[in-house]
Amino acid sequence: MRSNLSESSATIAGAPRSGPIQNRIFLSLPGIHCGNCISAVESSLARFPGVLSARVNLTLRRVAVDADSTVSSRDLVEELSGVGIEALELDADTINASDLDEVGRALLLRVGVAGFAALNVMLFSIGIWSGAENATRELLHWVSALVALPALAYAAQPFLLAAFRALIVGRLSMDVPISVAIILAAGMSLYEVSAGGRHAYFDAALALTFFLLAGRFLDHRARASARSAALELAALEAPRARRIKMGKTEILQVGGIYPGDRILVLAGERIPVDGRVVEGSSEIDRSHLTGENMPATAGTDSVVSAGELNLTGALTIEAAAIGESTRLRKLARAVEIAETARNKYSSYANRAAAFYVPAVHILAVLAFAGWYWSEGDLRLALNVAIAVLIITCPCALGLAVPAVSTVAGGRLFSRNILLKSETALERLALIDTVVFDKTGTLTSGKFKFSDDGSVSRRDFAIAASLCAISQHPLSVSLVKAARDSGIEAARIADARESPGNGIEGRWRDQRVRFGRAEWVGASPNSGNCAFLKIGRESPIKFAYAESVRNDARNSINGFKARGIEVRILSGDLEEAVARVADQLGISNWAARVSPEQKMSEIFELAARGKRVLMVGDGLNDTGALASAHVSAAPASALDAARVASDIVVLGTNLEALNQGHGIARSARKRILENFGIAAAYNAIAIPLAMLGFATPLAAAIAMSASSLTVTFNSLRVR
Repeated sequence: MRSNLSESSATIAGAPRSGPIQNRIFLSLPGIHCGNCISAVESSLARFPGVLSARVNLTLRRVAVDADSTVSSRDLVEELSGVGIEALELDADTINASDLDEVGRALLLRVGVAGFAALNVMLFSIGIWSGAENATRELLHWVSALVALPALAYAAQPFLLAAFRALIVGRLSMDVPISVAIILAAGMSLYEVSAGGRHAYFDAALALTFFLLAGRFLDHRARASARSAALELAALEAPRARRIKMGKTEILQVGGIYPGDRILVLAGERIPVDGRVVEGSSEIDRSHLTGENMPATAGTDSVVSAGELNLTGALTIEAAAIGESTRLRKLARAVEIAETARNKYSSYANRAAAFYVPAVHILAVLAFAGWYWSEGDLRLALNVAIAVLIITCPCALGLAVPAVSTVAGGRLFSRNILLKSETALERLALIDTVVFDKTGTLTSGKFKFSDDGSVSRRDFAIAASLCAISQHPLSVSLVKAARDSGIEAARIADARESPGNGIEGRWRDQRVRFGRAEWVGASPNSGNCAFLKIGRESPIKFAYAESVRNDARNSINGFKARGIEVRILSGDLEEAVARVADQLGISNWAARVSPEQKMSEIFELAARGKRVLMVGDGLNDTGALASAHVSAAPASALDAARVASDIVVLGTNLEALNQGHGIARSARKRILENFGIAAAYNAIAIPLAMLGFATPLAAAIAMSASSLTVTFNSLRVR
């Protein structure tokens, strides 16, 4: 189930309560995916004391909560956890800074102005084309000028300013011939009107401006939807911390913390700084940063990092690195650098423009000089030069890629694939290697109790009863397995959790423990398992396994059938990665890979000439996603991973990536054909314009015809 992605946000759950808004809290909701999830989040938060309103944005998987000063983000996280929804606190200042889009709003306004003016001028032109003469024709021309000139002066600014900036540094861009064509068409039209001429081309100038602005706005929206992954990483830092000073605890912004300060981190909170544990013991969830699915034990002298989640016990941490010095911020900077490097990839259109744009200007100048030298008529020479500029205006060239991308993007969307980058389609068509993350990508990211018949119902009931008081992932899995099997809970007295070790209590006057091997007196055992110790009996092993996604095998086989190499890079343990790789028939895999090592591996593959499609879903994958030739993330991925990727798989089926690759290869073929059409059109049209056989109006019609031809060819992608 999934709502329409064009939906920007859901409705507010319930009427807002009266009272002043003391603070706004943003929470990331990586697990929501449908309207029912929105209702669950908003109704749960609406009932929480002190919450004034809650508004979910499904596209961004985020909820904005307005509340009074008594409500903390931890309260809201715990409230949502109680209804089975994972939530992570986001820094409101970072989110607000990343949500501003003044450029997009300004572009949309210019599109509206150009479109409105073009329609009105075209209405006046109908009267002229219908045979208006003398005073009537002149009046319609002047009214057209009064509408068109102010509209062009405002709407064409993005092209005019970009062309000016390019020219002052001695560079030619696509904006230069566009600007020259708009200025000359408007200027020559004004000259024709003032001289009593029969033809004016205000409608052509406005239509050209409108269509080019519309394309630019769509491009901007595509880029805006792929906000910087570095910002998303920074937003996942805990914005506040509890500092212990002179025996008292105070809550302050992380910016007020200094190295050497002691920080108290309660169970369920995200660690705000890099540092060393000086008091307490707990288990740390590092899966978002390292990809290791099993929580890690943290005790005195353990090193912890900002962004990690404290699961079971309170920790006192001596801060060592804050803000820009934390490992999380360093990863964010690495992602930012990788994004910048990848964005240097030039689209086909941009590469063609490097040769095309200078040629257009040279031809227009030659046409003007030739006709003025041969005829001595400035007006005629200008008309020919304008016709050359309009007929060679890079609309067909500019549409060659976007037209195909639009059609292919719609076809991909119908198969649950969303493109977030303007060059993603081109890059996807050229891949020869696919690198998968394991946890959450090839697997469900959840543990399942592996019952091989060696555990009795009595032991199962005791372990499940102990686990009922814990939120540890293995405990939750075991309780669910017992409930699904219809096993009644055993009566456990004095149950309590020992952070980092397990749970203990009393059953029939015997001490019972469930947890780590060392804690219960069993031999250390690698892999996903825990042990139950009942009194003096031998420890009983409970094994867990990650479930491989049903569609993962078909997806991998599909890539292999096309001759594409498949790899796994995971931060998880060797045993867990080897098990999944064996099930999926992948021989090339690596375990215990840090986020930095994932990036290095992607760079190394690129240095060997490989074009890599990286598929991942966690924070630990963002660097690799940003570094790859092209990248994809499932819709269930964290915000940062989806933002860093070029492609989002909207459904739950990884096989969609195979279909997407086939569509991308077909689209690339159409793009190359479009360039051939544009080249053939120019080979015929340019000589005709230079020889004076095309008026500016005829040139505008020919230009439109070439654009339509390219568009119709693009439809063949369907």
